[in-house]
Amino acid sequence: MIVYEFKVKGKPYQYKAIDEAIRTAQFVRNSCLRYWIDNRGLGRKELYRYNTELRAMYPFVKDLNSHACQASVERCWSAIARFFDNCKKRCDPAPSQGASGQTPAIFNRPGNADQEKERAPREKIPGKKGYPRFKKNSRSVEYKQSGWKLLDPKQIEFTDKKGIGKLKLVGTWDLAFYPVERIKRVRLVRRADGYYVQFCIQVDVKIETKPTGKTIGLDVGLKEFYTDSNNNTEPNPRFYRKSEKQLSFYQRRVSRKNIGSANRLKAIKRLGKVHLKISRQREEHAKKIARCVIQSNDLVAYEDLRIKNLVKNHCLAKSINDAGWYQFRKWLEYFGNKFGRVTVAVNPAYTSQNCSSCGTIVKKSLSTRTHVCQCGCELDRDHNAAINILNSACPFT
Repeated sequence: MIVYEFKVKGKPYQYKAIDEAIRTAQFVRNSCLRYWIDNRGLGRKELYRYNTELRAMYPFVKDLNSHACQASVERCWSAIARFFDNCKKRCDPAPSQGASGQTPAIFNRPGNADQEKERAPREKIPGKKGYPRFKKNSRSVEYKQSGWKLLDPKQIEFTDKKGIGKLKLVGTWDLAFYPVERIKRVRLVRRADGYYVQFCIQVDVKIETKPTGKTIGLDVGLKEFYTDSNNNTEPNPRFYRKSEKQLSFYQRRVSRKNIGSANRLKAIKRLGKVHLKISRQREEHAKKIARCVIQSNDLVAYEDLRIKNLVKNHCLAKSINDAGWYQFRKWLEYFGNKFGRVTVAVNPAYTSQNCSSCGTIVKKSLSTRTHVCQCGCELDRDHNAAINILNSACPFT
């Protein structure tokens, strides 16, 4: 599956109609969640039946396409199913929308990032399991294969009774290359700088590539974005840190405006655009670096980090979030599947403490940046960890 995204151009009344469709989808999801909470033991079929009752009770729900309402029910059930899966695994929820986790006591005491990621195994950790929550500010509504019509590769029309109508698509992707039957989902998304439409297309994205005969281990960090097993480093861009002054300026402008005024909404929109730019910079950087790493190596080993637990350290939380390790891992796995490369997630325990030459544990604090062992091995701390990560992944090849 691939996702193509276009920015949409329309009139003010069409944007209001999109907002109304998003609010309706949020109402359906929250109503189904409330129905499930009040009647424990219900399954997906019961939620679909309740969706039918909602469409009969509320005209504004009936105006939204029936498949779009079903997609909202599926979002609700996805949160419920993830909650049950986390209960079975007895571990904290993975990074995803609506998930919330409580770290064990071992992660709550202060320390450095390398020490925290080396504590405790990944499974059977007590804590919250991500109980489904109500959505307060949804930003998207999803249609299936009905409720919309592609007039040409640069124009789409939504045919339900919400009154969205025809929208112009702005982008460089060529939708005419794919049959309309391959488009399985269409999603309208609201962001700080406008409205977008995403097309989920069912195609095979695998590309045959020649083997390179190279393997690599990656150790991500805060000083450098990553250090590989060949002692090559990628600098950490720190997009958020560089934009903090600009963010502070726009945040002050928001705080000076009266609550509920039009000027405050405008100031919030300007602030949102700065945050959106930072998130896009971080995502594009992770995508570019991950693609280069995957194309240059047959096997890529990286740490199976629990980012949700690492950010519990309030001293390093901002820097860890700014680094974007999860985005980098996500794109590594995507491009690995696309280009037919092997990607291996390795347990990060003791990767910085073990000697890559003899295996002896050499305790060191975060301030100690050089690994020195009695066997004569002297390496940079991150280089040593990257070699250990690659050695741990070798049995999987």
